[in-house]
Amino acid sequence: MKDGADADAGTPMDVQEAAVIMQDAGDRARQELRLSHRASFLTWGVILLLGYGAMWLNVRGQQPFHGVNPGAFAAVTLLANGAALATVAQARAGSGIGGASALRRRIHFLSLIAGLAGMFVLEGALYRAGASRVVIGIFEAAAPILVAGLFYLASSAPRLDWPMCALGVWLVAVAAGGAFAGPVGIWAVGALAGGLAFLLAGVVEPVLHRA
Repeated sequence: MKDGADADAGTPMDVQEAAVIMQDAGDRARQELRLSHRASFLTWGVILLLGYGAMWLNVRGQQPFHGVNPGAFAAVTLLANGAALATVAQARAGSGIGGASALRRRIHFLSLIAGLAGMFVLEGALYRAGASRVVIGIFEAAAPILVAGLFYLASSAPRLDWPMCALGVWLVAVAAGGAFAGPVGIWAVGALAGGLAFLLAGVVEPVLHRA
């Protein structure tokens, strides 16, 4: 009877230990499989710093203001948002290649493409409506950052990726607040406030995920 009682008393402890081990293994697996967007963040940061910085140098001192070169603007916009597309590609490795995961990736991809297309169409509408070069210049600088911010904000929801969410909110604030700096100053705001935010996110994100 004593041996049987000892065996019964030991069973709950064994089950608890097994549960702890399984929980620890699950936490480690999720940590290892968690997607890192460090590369795309750093790429975005460099492109914004250099691209928007070059745009600022190009428009600084223009009298009267006539804006940036359209080809250069399109190139910087597409390069910068290409880094955001890399985020979608990264998700393929960590979230599966079919089913709901694939559908979410397609929606994210389409949302970014639709945002960029809408941005260029709206710019054409502003030209057609007779908007001044000052208005067009502010829109050209703010819109790509706004599109990227909304993209990252939406992309953070499925995995509750708080660093990405914070970055998205910040980019929306940079795009909206930077517009008040005018058609010249907004390029500097985008380069510094946007580019440095991406670089900081690229450095901090791995640390936060390990924590």
